[in-house]
Amino acid sequence: MSKLIDWARKQSPWVLHMNCGSCNGCDIEIVDALMPRYDIERFGIKQEGTPRHADVLLCTGPVTRQMAPRLERIYEQMPEPRFVIAVGTCACSGGVFHDHYNCLGGIDQVVPVDMYIPGCSANPEALIDGITKLLEGEPEEAELGRTEPPAAEAEPPVEEPATGGD
Repeated sequence: MSKLIDWARKQSPWVLHMNCGSCNGCDIEIVDALMPRYDIERFGIKQEGTPRHADVLLCTGPVTRQMAPRLERIYEQMPEPRFVIAVGTCACSGGVFHDHYNCLGGIDQVVPVDMYIPGCSANPEALIDGITKLLEGEPEEAELGRTEPPAAEAEPPVEEPATGGD
């Protein structure tokens, strides 16, 4: 039964959008992706208004000190497996606000991030591509909600050939 539920979630993810302190440029692009020109719903992606029903959390902007506890609470209210996508340069790294006194930085400073979509502002094509690639990932990675790339396998050290004396 759990395989059926996982399949259904991948075929029709419900996304929740959260602005963590952005300039609203990326928010406008997310709304644009929902409009008829891009029609993100053709992929089964539906915007949801509550974290209790959402599968994917779309975060925009740098995390302000005021939004950090709210972001963490929203993340904890989402059912497992849950995914977090940082949309825009500010959400990925803090952007132009990275040294601001009231900002903590990117979304990954508060919650684990599964996908980064950079850009100022991130365009709808990148958003659609990011969500679909995240959901097409390996089932093991999707269930674990991996936040960092897999560790590279250690290669044996290369031995230098012995050189003869001159």
